[in-house]
Amino acid sequence: MLASRALLVGRLLARGAAASKVNPTGLRNQIVRHGHDWSYRVNGPKPEMLARVGAQVAGGFMWWWILWHLFHEYEHITGEFEYPDPSAWTNAELGIPTEDLDE
Repeated sequence: MLASRALLVGRLLARGAAASKVNPTGLRNQIVRHGHDWSYRVNGPKPEMLARVGAQVAGGFMWWWILWHLFHEYEHITGEFEYPDPSAWTNAELGIPTEDLDE
C-alpha cells in the first residue's frame, strides 16, 4: 500500500515539474529578437564613444563661450552707458507744460 502511494506521489511530482517547465499561456515568456534597436520600457542603445565625447566637448565649449562673454562683455546684459539721473531732468525735457498759463 505504501508503495502505491509513493508511486502516485511520484507521478504527481513529475507532472508538477513538467507543468512548471512548460508555460501553456506564454504570458511569462519574452521572445528575444536581435533584428534592430527597439526599446520598450528599457534604456535605448548606448551611443558610440565618439558621439558622447563630441557632445561633452560641444557642451563644454558652449558654457565656456557664454561665461567668458558674460565676464568680459557684461555690457550686453547691464547696458553700455550709465543710467541718467532723473532728478536732473527739466520739465521741458519731460514734456510737462508750465504752470503760469493765463486763462
